[in-house]
Amino acid sequence: MTELVHKELAGGVATITLDSPPNRNALSSRLLAELADRLRWAQAEPQVRVIVLTATGHVFCSGADLKEQRASGAPVTASFPEVMELIWESGKPVICRLNGTARAGGLGLVAACDFAIAPLTASFAFTEVRLGVAPAMIAVPVLRRLSARAAAEYFLTGEVFDAARAVEIGLLSAAVPPEGLDATVARYAEMLLKGGPEALAITKRLVREVPAMSFKGGLQRMTELSSERFTSAEGQEGIAAFMAKRAPAWVPQEG
Repeated sequence: MTELVHKELAGGVATITLDSPPNRNALSSRLLAELADRLRWAQAEPQVRVIVLTATGHVFCSGADLKEQRASGAPVTASFPEVMELIWESGKPVICRLNGTARAGGLGLVAACDFAIAPLTASFAFTEVRLGVAPAMIAVPVLRRLSARAAAEYFLTGEVFDAARAVEIGLLSAAVPPEGLDATVARYAEMLLKGGPEALAITKRLVREVPAMSFKGGLQRMTELSSERFTSAEGQEGIAAFMAKRAPAWVPQEG
């Protein structure tokens, strides 16, 4: 049986590719199971420092596999929350490289990633209400990216919007000409590879957790964390490398 999700590792970067173009990389039960498996592999593999999620064809992901959904009668996306959580909670940064358009559930994958980069030719829409359903599961990551006003506009209308607008409302990190997509993704990956693995995982958490802390409590906890990191083995290696004008031990060596 041909796999629907591929994995590849090169230079510390794991590329996970959705490969089901006949149904526009729809979220079928088998694709979701394979995607969860590849994500677990990437997170457990010591050589993986950065994860890139992408797809084949002209569509990144069209959302739930409606044909399978209608035939089965049971929710085919029952495992989708687990997949989004694997991405969101990953200690390794996840870059979404959108090869093209995304709709509905596909935008849950986009929002769960730390970075999302798309070609300017891509379009987006939360089409659920037009099918008589709701963008329920994906609301969890998406509403952490979009303002309440933007979410109401696009969740309620189902209107299609372009990549430039997706950047404006916080759904995307960047939108670039199609010919510049790979170079932009590579630039983000290269920058991330320069960060300490522990430091990246911790910084991912604090970006999300600190805003909810009280000012005084936040300062106290972050002062403790700062001290912990400066005295950690990783912190000491980073400082030593800086002083010696060399790359830290965690930066992948060329070749």
